Amino acid sequence: MPQLPRKLLVANRGEIAVRVMRTAREMGIDTVAVYSEGEERSLWVEAADEAFSLGGSAPRDTYLSFDAIESVLRRCGADAVHPGYGFLSENADFARAVVRWGAAWVGPPPEAIALMGDKLSAREAAERAGVAGVPGTSGAVRSPSDVVDFGRSHGWPVAVKAAFGGGGRGMRVVQGPDEVEAVLASAQREALAAFGRGECYAERYLARPRHVEVQILCDSHGNGVWLSDRDCSAQRRHQKLLEECPAPGIPDSVRDDMGRAALAVAAGCGYQNAGTVEFLYEDGKFYFLEMNTRLQVEHPVTEEVCGLDLVALQLQVAAGHRLGFVQDGVLRRGHAIECRINAEDPAGGRFLPSPGRLAVFERADGPGVRTDAGYRAGDEVSPAFDNLIAKLVVWAPDREAARARMLRAISETRVEGVATTLPAHSVLLNHPDFMQGTYHTGWVEGEVDLSGAVPPTAEPMPEAFAGDEPPRVSTEVDAEVDGQRYRVRLWVPDVSAYQGRRSGRDSSRPDPKPVEQGGSGVVVAPMQGVVVQLPLAAGSPVKAGQPVCVLEAMKMENAILAECTGTIGEVRVALGDTVAAGDVLVVVAPAD
Repeated sequence: MPQLPRKLLVANRGEIAVRVMRTAREMGIDTVAVYSEGEERSLWVEAADEAFSLGGSAPRDTYLSFDAIESVLRRCGADAVHPGYGFLSENADFARAVVRWGAAWVGPPPEAIALMGDKLSAREAAERAGVAGVPGTSGAVRSPSDVVDFGRSHGWPVAVKAAFGGGGRGMRVVQGPDEVEAVLASAQREALAAFGRGECYAERYLARPRHVEVQILCDSHGNGVWLSDRDCSAQRRHQKLLEECPAPGIPDSVRDDMGRAALAVAAGCGYQNAGTVEFLYEDGKFYFLEMNTRLQVEHPVTEEVCGLDLVALQLQVAAGHRLGFVQDGVLRRGHAIECRINAEDPAGGRFLPSPGRLAVFERADGPGVRTDAGYRAGDEVSPAFDNLIAKLVVWAPDREAARARMLRAISETRVEGVATTLPAHSVLLNHPDFMQGTYHTGWVEGEVDLSGAVPPTAEPMPEAFAGDEPPRVSTEVDAEVDGQRYRVRLWVPDVSAYQGRRSGRDSSRPDPKPVEQGGSGVVVAPMQGVVVQLPLAAGSPVKAGQPVCVLEAMKMENAILAECTGTIGEVRVALGDTVAAGDVLVVVAPAD
C-alpha cells in the first residue's frame, strides 16, 4: 500500500493553507507553513507544526519565489508539497522543481499543467477531445491590431484573457476598437503581476452566459470521476463572489453531458489529481472555457454536496492510491452555497479594496454552516496579497433552504475594521434573479442595484492614554532563529489597557501637501495601492469620468477617475509609488 507523506509543506497562505493543514493533521501528516514579513503570527502559521520565513514581503520574493520555497523545503525536510491555489499552483516549472528537489507534488503531472495552463493549447486539447470552445484567436495576440482584427471578424465586445492563469486575473472586456490599446496593456500588466507571464489572447464575449464548472478527480491508475457541477456566475471584475452546487435550472441530461465532456478533456491531457473543467453555458449549449489544474477556491460546496474531503483525496492520489469509488458511487445530496468574504467595499457596486486590521471577526455557527477562514480578529489584511478573508459555506436539503440558511449565517457574521462583501451577498441572495436561478456572468455589474450594500461602521476603539507602567505578565511571543519560527515565553509589561487604535493615515508618513484647488478637482486615492499607470501628464485636458491614475491593490487594478472636466494642473505621484487612502493623486483645474 503506498505511503502517505510524513511531512507536508503548504506553499501558500490564508484560508487555503489552513484548510489543507486541517485535513493533513486528521490524516496524521505533519505540516510546515511559510510566511512573508509581517505574517509571523498569522492563522496558518499557528495552525502548522513548523513555520519558516520566506525572507521578504512582496509576492515575487516570497510565495512566487522558487529559491525561497526550495530553501524552506530543504531545511524542514518535508517529503510533499501542496501548492493550494493561486501563486505557483499552476506553474509546471515549479511542479517539476518540487519533484527534482525530492518531494512529492500534490497536484497533476507537470505536463498536464503546462498543456492546460496555456489557455490556447488547452482550447486545442479540448477540441481534440471533442469538446468545443468559445471562438477565439489561435495564438497569443502580438499587438492591439490583432484584437481589432478579431473584433471586426467576430463582433464586439471581445474578451481579452491571460494565456497563463485563471481566476479572472488578466481578463478584460473590450467594447470597441478605440479601447483595445489601453485594455490590452492593462490585461497584460495584471497577468504579468499575477502569473509571471503577460501573454493574452482574444475570445468572443458571450453576452449573458452562465459560468458552470465541473469538479473531476483522477488517479494514477486510469480511473476518473466527475463529482459535481457548480454555478459561479455571480462575478465582479470577472472574479467570483459566490458559488452554488449544483447549478440551478440545468437539465440533468446536459449536466451529465458536461460531466462526460470534463472527463474527456482530463483524459486527453493525462490528468491526475483534483481539477476543474470550466464551461460557459448559454441557450442550452455549453462551451469549453478552461481547465484549472488545482484545487478551486469554491471546492467546499462540492465537498458538502458529495460528502467528500477533496484535500484528503488529493493527498491519497498524490501518494499513488487508487480512487475508492467509481462514477456510479458518487452520491450527491442537497444544495450548497459559498459566499466569499473579501476585504472590499461593495457600496454602489464599486468593490473597492479595503485592506486593514480586523478589529472584530465573529463567525457564524449552527447546523449546516461552515466558515473556512485565513484570518482572526486582530490580523492584518495586507494590500500586497489577495483580499479573501474567509469563505462562508452552507448546506441544506434543497436550494431555497440553503439560501435561507446563508442569509441567516450572513446575519451572524460580524466583521469590523475593514469593509467586506457581505452586504453585497445579502442583496444578491434576496434578488429575484438569484431566487429564480436566472442570473449570468454580467448580472452583478450590469443588473443589480448595490447602492444599499453599505458595510456597517465599526465603533471606534478607545485612544491610548498615559499612565504608570503596568504590571508584568507572562506571554508567548514569536521569534525567528535562522529563518525558522519558534514560540518563546517572556515576562513583559501588560499594556492591554493602554492599547488604542490609530486611525487615519500612518503617522510615519508626511502629511499631504496642501491643495489650493478644492472640490471635485482634487482626485484622491480611495484605497491603499501602488501606482501602475498615469495616463495624463500635467497640462493635459481631461474629461469627467476619464481615468487619471490606475492603482493596483490586492492584486486588482482600479482606475481612478476625474470628477470634473478641465486640465491636469498637478500630478502628485509617480509610477511605482505606494499611496494610502486619502492621498492626493492628481489635481484638476476645472474648466470655466
